[in-house]
Amino acid sequence: MSVFQVLGNVLWIIFGGLFSAIGWFLAGVVCYISIIGIPVGKQCFKFAKMVLCPFGKVIDYGSMGSGSVVLNVIWVLLCGLELALSSVVMGITCCLTIVGIPFGIQHFKFAMLALTPFGARIRNKV
Repeated sequence: MSVFQVLGNVLWIIFGGLFSAIGWFLAGVVCYISIIGIPVGKQCFKFAKMVLCPFGKVIDYGSMGSGSVVLNVIWVLLCGLELALSSVVMGITCCLTIVGIPFGIQHFKFAMLALTPFGARIRNKV
């Protein structure tokens, strides 16, 4: 991880990244309350961890099977829409200043992830 990625991640946590991670974490807790939602909750916790340090990470929206499509539809109806809207609002707010544009782009990336988390893979930038 480069110095710029570390600096970006530290600034990210200060300027809104922590709130996004808390949102994903709370969505995971809500999903864990019902036994059926545990696989969904695992995804939420995985993404909450990634949201804390997004610089240096890439999200691949690969092949989605029928199971992923069904889970994505259920997800959007339960928690995904709220997480996506909050990410869009934070992204627009960050993009109001030139300095905040990189953080706004990260928020928009997470808004897309909030709509289709199943079938998405996280990998490190090369």
